[in-house]
Amino acid sequence: MQNNMETQTDNSRSLPIDAVIAWVDGGDPKLAAKRQQYLSSNAPKASSSADPTRFASVNEIKYCVLSIMKFAPFVRNIFIVTDGQDPQILDDVKRYFPERFSSIRIVDHTEIFEGFEEFLPTFNSITIGNMIWRIKGLANNFIYFNDDTFLVRSVKPSDWFVGDRPVIRGHWAGRPIHRMLWNKLQIIINSNIRGKKNYQPRASFHMGQWNSAYLAGYKWCYFTNSHTPHTVGKQVVADFFAKNLQILRKNLAYRFRNPSQFTFIALSNHLQLIGGNSNIAKPDLAYMQPFNREKEYIDRKIRFCEQNPSIKYICVQSLDLCSTEEQNKVLGWMERIIQD
Repeated sequence: MQNNMETQTDNSRSLPIDAVIAWVDGGDPKLAAKRQQYLSSNAPKASSSADPTRFASVNEIKYCVLSIMKFAPFVRNIFIVTDGQDPQILDDVKRYFPERFSSIRIVDHTEIFEGFEEFLPTFNSITIGNMIWRIKGLANNFIYFNDDTFLVRSVKPSDWFVGDRPVIRGHWAGRPIHRMLWNKLQIIINSNIRGKKNYQPRASFHMGQWNSAYLAGYKWCYFTNSHTPHTVGKQVVADFFAKNLQILRKNLAYRFRNPSQFTFIALSNHLQLIGGNSNIAKPDLAYMQPFNREKEYIDRKIRFCEQNPSIKYICVQSLDLCSTEEQNKVLGWMERIIQD
C-alpha cells in the first residue's frame, strides 16, 4: 500500500487542495440568544449536545488558520464556515502571511444550506458538517478542520491526497456492540425508572462513525478516524447524497447533536474505502485535553510534539475551560512555532 502511495505522489501536486474550518463563537450574545430559543424544557437532559463548551472559542481559529498557511502553503483557499459571525482573522493573516490575504473567505450557513433553509438555524456540528461540501468554488479535494486542530509540522500534498484519492487516517474496529447495548440500557433505565421519557444518550464520537459505516454498507466493522484534519473527495459524497436525498434531510433535522446521526467525515471515509481506496495512514496526531489535569500536563504534551518528528497535528479540546495561564501556555507555544 505504501509503495502505491509513493508512486502516485507526483499526481497529487497538480490538483488544487482547499481547507474548510467550522467555527463558532459561543460567547456572542446574539448567537447565544438564538440558541436558547430552541432549547426547551423537553430537551434531553442527559445529552451534552447543548453544553456551552461545544460553542466556546478562545481564538483557536487564529492558530488553526495560520498553521495551515505556515505548514501547508500549497493549500489554495481557506473557507471558514460560520453563522453570521466574523472570526476577525484577517488582521493576523495580513501580519504573518500578507500574500495569502485573498485566499480567505468567510462562508455563512445560508450558503451551504441553500435549498435546505428549513433546517436553519442549526447549532449542530454534525448537521453543519454534512453540508460543507456545498461551499461554492470548493475544490474536489479538500481538508476539513475543526478550529481546535492545528498543524505543528510541514505537510506535503501527498500526506493528504494520493492521485485523486484521500489519505484516510485511523484504524479498523469491530462493530461497537457494547456501546449499542449500553445506550439501550441507559434509555430503559432513564425512561422507565427515572421518569425521563425524553432521555437520549450522548451523541458518541464512535457511534456516529458506526452509523456512517452501516449506511455505507458495512455490517461488522467500521473505520474509526482520529481528531486530525480530515481529507474529503467532494464528488464521492455529492454523488451519494444526490442518490440518497432523504437520508441527508433526515440527518439535517436535528438542531443539536443526536445519537442517531451519522457523521460526514466517517461517511466520506467509508464511501472511499468501500470504493477501493487503500490509502490508509497513521494519525500522526497528538491529542491534548488540558482541562483539570496535573500541572505538568501541557508541558509534557508540548515536549512530546517537539521530540517526535512524526507528529504533524495536534488537537486541543475544551481549552475554553482552562485557566488563562493554561490557555496562554498552549496558544503561546502555537505563536512560537508559527513565528519560527
